[in-house]
Amino acid sequence: MQNFVETLSVTYATAARAVSLAIEEGAQRGVLVSVSIVDPGMGLIAFGRADGSMPHSVETSRRKANTAASSRRPTGWMQGDFAIALPLGTDNLLTNIRGGFPLAYQDKHLGGLGIAGGTPDQDAEIGLAVLDALAKEAPEA
Repeated sequence: MQNFVETLSVTYATAARAVSLAIEEGAQRGVLVSVSIVDPGMGLIAFGRADGSMPHSVETSRRKANTAASSRRPTGWMQGDFAIALPLGTDNLLTNIRGGFPLAYQDKHLGGLGIAGGTPDQDAEIGLAVLDALAKEAPEA
């Protein structure tokens, strides 16, 4: 019997790059964002906030990252009662608002990315642009 579980996590360097990319992408779109990167256990690895961004987007970005990391799915997929019950049942630790994405590399789950500051659609578009940029920068296996 094995007495431990090994987990993987996004590196700080990649997390910091994702934060930088998100703030740049938001600026290009005229959106002042907050960005959170968490590991699979929802531990914060990196955070950044564009100058002048809304204070509430700090927590929203973290909740989006937490949800994507723990569910391994982009936020916004839940419907009906579950979408309401999830935040209530987790004391607002998790959310269904679009803008959260799981982070993966070579089919390995590494954490979550959360973008907040624009509309949910803008946040999701910025997040997808960040994931695309990270994929293009990733070394080949």
